[in-house]
Amino acid sequence: MSSLTLAASKGKLITMALKDDFLFIFSCILAISLSSSILGRPATFLEDFGITWSDSHIKQIDGGRAIQLILDQNSGCGFASKRKYLFGHISMKIKLISGDSAGTVTAFYMNSDTNTIRDELDFEFLGNRTGQPYTVQTNIYTHGKGDREQRISILRQLCGTIVFYVDEVPIRVYKNNEAINIPYPKLQPMGVYSTLWEADDWATRGGLEKIDWSKAPFLAYYKDFDIEGCAVPGPTSCASNPRNWWEGTAYQALNAKEARRYRWVRLNRMLYDYCTDKSRYPVPPRECLAGI
Repeated sequence: MSSLTLAASKGKLITMALKDDFLFIFSCILAISLSSSILGRPATFLEDFGITWSDSHIKQIDGGRAIQLILDQNSGCGFASKRKYLFGHISMKIKLISGDSAGTVTAFYMNSDTNTIRDELDFEFLGNRTGQPYTVQTNIYTHGKGDREQRISILRQLCGTIVFYVDEVPIRVYKNNEAINIPYPKLQPMGVYSTLWEADDWATRGGLEKIDWSKAPFLAYYKDFDIEGCAVPGPTSCASNPRNWWEGTAYQALNAKEARRYRWVRLNRMLYDYCTDKSRYPVPPRECLAGI
């Protein structure tokens, strides 16, 4: 079983060697000191989500406790949460397309859906030829500004900090540096979204590897939907509560083991980092200088 964790971000790319197992996706969003103690529970798909694109290409399995997403030459598909959340814990497991998946994108992201001032935290799993590792791209939009990509090659969030995890290994950290006027996505509630679509003009080796439609349909699977958090619209405020696990001291910063793993990933698996791309940013963005 592989696992992947999102704790508030969008803009990185990571290469993964995956087998036919499920990824565990987790998102923790913290807004100021607000929180609620809504208990999480395994849910069926339609309890918390609805289909937003091509309902004929999303099939419910096991009484709605799992779903299958289908990509073929006719269409991709997508779904979204029925509500938006300021913070909390959102998790699901994803089984990516097996075999030849070049040119496909399986995305899991959170979006405030506020156009030019949107906040967004993003995972995009970019397919590849059979036997080659997946690439994972993450990105972060704050107050409408994105272009914070990083790319990391890999084999397989926190109060005041956004953290991406894959198999419990942190692969990206984005700190809250509002004290020095660097935007941080904490005030706009975000919905949970996922899509499966064709993007062979850029997804695999910059568009050199095209999708092989003879391998269609391409199938991705999702299960174990779980949301616990402060939904909007909802209470006008969600009082801080020590029973919320995400407010515990263990989630205020990376622990020593996580810090070691994070350093290893950045030294050994980083493929691209917008902070060091002088062609795009002759002067590094301020958050890069502040430490991310």
